Amino acid sequence: MARRLRPVEVDFVRAAPVRLVFAREITAPPQTVFRALAEDVPGWTQWFSAVTLARPTDDGAGREIRLKGGTRFAETILVAKEPEVYAYRVDETNTPGARALVEEWRLTPAGAGTRVQWTFAADGTPVFRLVLRLARAGLGRAFKDAVTALDRRLAR
Repeated sequence: MARRLRPVEVDFVRAAPVRLVFAREITAPPQTVFRALAEDVPGWTQWFSAVTLARPTDDGAGREIRLKGGTRFAETILVAKEPEVYAYRVDETNTPGARALVEEWRLTPAGAGTRVQWTFAADGTPVFRLVLRLARAGLGRAFKDAVTALDRRLAR
């Protein structure tokens, strides 16, 4: 890993200079979605197409994530409150310009299914922040595709 990030906490999700928030309703219930997010970390490669490797570290207190294109993250789990919230902080990455990054998955009942809200909260150099804002549409598509694939996987 090339860069150690600032060790922010989960409240950074609301205070970050860049906050990208996406939401979608799926048919799987919140408990099932939570388990897929928090307990089946290796399974992320099956439904989030950008993820090429996902594995728990530190006896489940962290994660190692690799994305297509070579981006790598070493993460710390900040919140794992079943079935409502799963959040993690990026501690180390090879992403240029990043200074702090937290992702939060918030799950709320929606009829028999779940409203999945993903918040991508970040700080970095001005160029990094601009690139993230420009990437909003692509990240939104990636979220939509991933959550749709997760719902299909959970329906099996």
